[in-house]
Order: sequence, then structure tokens, then C-alpha cells
Amino acid sequence: MFDLNIPLLSLLIWTPLLGGILLFFINQKNDSLIKLIGFTFSILTFFISIALLINFDTSQYLLQFVEKRSWITTLNINYHLAVDGFSILFILLTTTVSCLIILFNFSESRQQNNKYISLFLILEGLILGVFCAFDSILFYIFFEAMLIPLFLIIGIWGGPNRVYATIKFFIYTLFGSVLMLVALLYLSFKANSFYILDYYNLALSLDIQILLFLAFLIAFGIKIPMWPVHTWLPDAHVEAPSSGSVILAAVLLKVGGYGMIRFLLPITPDAGLYLNSFLIPLSLIAIIYISFVALAQQDMKKLIAYSSVAHMGFVTLGIFLVFNTIGQTQDVQDISHIGLQGSVMQMLSHGLISAGLFICIGIIYSRTKSRMIDDQSGIGQVMPVFSALMMFFLLSNSGLPGTSGFVGEFMVLIAAIKNNIIYAILASTTLVLAASYSLWLGKRVLFGEVSSDIVTSMKPLRLDEFWPLLILAILVILIGIKPDILLDISEESSLNMIKIITSKY
Repeated sequence: MFDLNIPLLSLLIWTPLLGGILLFFINQKNDSLIKLIGFTFSILTFFISIALLINFDTSQYLLQFVEKRSWITTLNINYHLAVDGFSILFILLTTTVSCLIILFNFSESRQQNNKYISLFLILEGLILGVFCAFDSILFYIFFEAMLIPLFLIIGIWGGPNRVYATIKFFIYTLFGSVLMLVALLYLSFKANSFYILDYYNLALSLDIQILLFLAFLIAFGIKIPMWPVHTWLPDAHVEAPSSGSVILAAVLLKVGGYGMIRFLLPITPDAGLYLNSFLIPLSLIAIIYISFVALAQQDMKKLIAYSSVAHMGFVTLGIFLVFNTIGQTQDVQDISHIGLQGSVMQMLSHGLISAGLFICIGIIYSRTKSRMIDDQSGIGQVMPVFSALMMFFLLSNSGLPGTSGFVGEFMVLIAAIKNNIIYAILASTTLVLAASYSLWLGKRVLFGEVSSDIVTSMKPLRLDEFWPLLILAILVILIGIKPDILLDISEESSLNMIKIITSKY
């Protein structure tokens, strides 16, 4: 056990930030040293997150590892960090994926690699700040600041249309963030505090709740992204470098879901119940319609990007179903708890699976210089180990039982059945649709006759490509077989969230 007087959360956030700053001053010609320093700081951050997990008490819902220092005294804004069962899971996801991204970067070479890895470390620190911040202004600063390194990563090292993609991404997210800032300022004035948990105790009228709900919904819905504000995501993925796509899909999208759980559910439950007949169809459209859009794609990155939108539809469905808990029996509340837990599991699972798929696509692109499905065929005959791993991630993406992809969807479907059988039937179409676009991609790219001399000359997997994929695959299987290792961590926080919502009635 570790000394709990150590400010673990500050160490967690500032270790990658300082590592990123240090890398800016390293000679960019010394590529091996750059990669080693980057990996060292990312693995240190990972070990700090493991220290948090070891000392985390899963038997309580109260905030833990609390750090509070006065920051802007005149405005009563504090440097206030803490974690609960939700945030610690996303911290572990962030540190794990970031380590694997830096490890995967060992297989790549690019100009100004010191700045490239530096921006990833800075981005990691800022994302961790989002999951640890419990002062709303501190949360907003981290939430906004994390856009800057990603904007630079795509804008500098991205594809030929990177300027269009980054500007579109920035405009979408900035618009949502401005609305969120207005909502946070209103809540802080009402509560006379910037402490997020103080907002949970406010008695707000339905009209005010609806306005706040819409502000938060737009801000976090763009980040997830929900239909119809999802169109920035495929462009960003296509233009982003491989590692950029991994961090975007695996971690950044989860900030939106985390924000909904942290703000929408406990602060605006009346508005959620009032608008639920409008919200749930948005999730179902994302699951069904966007799956068909994914089927129509010829670019591998776009296909997986659209599949991310469809999978995030399950996340929002599980969250929005919680609003139907209000005024219901204990049985319904228990089912809503399962749906909320399912949403969290779906986010964690998608983070691992999408990371694996985007790494696979990056490996193919590094060898063929093409992401078009029609340009690839028969890769399985040339790279059998790689093809087995990619096929595994595609099957996991389809919700194969025994993988993490099955657990979250199954739990959300249980909640949907209890609420409305029509919701469950429509949502369950993902079992066919996800399998369709995932297996279609695998069949076209991995099987069949070798399409060209370029495919024939593809080199086998390097160790720094193999290990990230293998580690992700092991985690996907482990969570699929033993989901309790994650569910137990967020159990009390999830039950408490349901209690907060229902206690107002």
C-alpha cells in the first residue's frame, strides 16, 4: 500500500505534462532518446494510476484522494481534485491506452517526433485532469485545453485535408463548450460555489433544467458524438495520424459520456424525464442508421469511425434510460443501475477495441499507403499473426460473447427490455449490423486472393506493433470473461447516482 498523504492525483496529471514539456527541449535528431523518454513518462503515469487503484476503496461512493487548494481566492475557485468509481475507470483507460500509443510510436518515424510525442503526453495529462477535477472551472479549463494538443496533432501531422478537419472539429467543440460554460456559471451563482457536487443539491425549476440540460447535452453530445452532431468525427479520424485516431476514439469520446454522467443525470433529472421521448430515439438512430452508413464506407478509418458513433449510441441509451427511474419501483431502479453500469462498460470496452482497430489500420497504411478497402485483399496470407489479431478485434467490435464488446451492450439491452420492449428490439439490431460491417471489412481486407505486389511485399509485424495489439486483446478477453473486475469498482458510485436522482422525488 502507498502513503495516502502523497498527492497522487497531482502526480498523475503533472507527470505527463512535465514529460511533454521536457520533450520540447530534446534534440529532435535523437529519435531513440525521444521515444524512450516519452515511454518512461507514460509508464510512470500508468504506475501512478495503478497506485490509485490499489488504494481505492470500492466499498464506498465517497470521493477519494481529495486534494483541495485555494486557487483564485476572490472568486472562490479551487484546485480541487478527487476520484470516485466512475472517474478512476476512465483514468485507467487513459493511462493504459496512452502507454500503448507511445509503444506503438516506436514503430513509426516522422519529422519533429519530439514535439509529436510531447503533445500526446500533454494531451494525456489534460484528459486525466478532466476525470479528476471537481471544481467546475478547473474541469472546464482541462476540458477546453485538451483540444489544443489534439488540434495540433491532426493539423501538423495529419492528411492532405487536415486543415478542414481540424477547423471543423474545433468549431463544433468550441460551440458546445461555450454553452457548457454558461451553464456552469449559472449553477455556480445559484449554489454560490464552483464545487460540482454542490450543484446536485440545487432545487431548479423544470424550465431552467431544460435550458441547462440542452446546454450540457450539446456540449457532451458533440464530444461523444451523438447523431446528428457527429459529422466532425469521420473527417477528424481520416485526417489524423494513426496514434491520433487511437487517442481520439479510445479516450476523448469517453469524456462526453463521463460528462453526461457527472452533470446531466444528477443536476437535471426532471428535464431528462421530460425530454426522454426525444432523447432515446436519437440514440436508436445512432445505433441503426449510422451502422448502415458504416456499411457503405470504402475507407477503413471512416468505417470504424462511423461504427464508433453507433457504439456510442448504446452509451447514451443506457444513460438516458436512467431518467425513466424517476418515480418508479425499486426493481426499475435496479435495472436502471444495470443500464448505467452497462454504459460505463461500453465506453471502456469501446476504448480498448477501437484502439486495437485503429492501430491495425495504421499498420496496414504504413505498408500499403492506402486505407481504401478495395486496395487491400489477401493480407491474411502475408501477415497471418496480424490478421488473426485484427479479426479478433473485428469480432469483438461485433459484440462477440466472451469479449468486452458483449458485456456493455448486453447490460444496456437488459435495461431497455425493462423500460420498453420496442427500445430493446430496435437496439438489438446492432447484433446483426455491427457483425455485418465488421465481418465485411475483415472479409474484404484479410481474406481472398492477394490483391497486388504491394500486399505481397508487406513486412511481418514488428514487436513494437505486436505488443500493443496483444495487450489490448488480452484486456478485451479478460473484461469479457470477468467484467466484475471493473463493475465492482463503479458499483457504489452507480448506485449512489441512482439514489441522488430518485431522492429528489
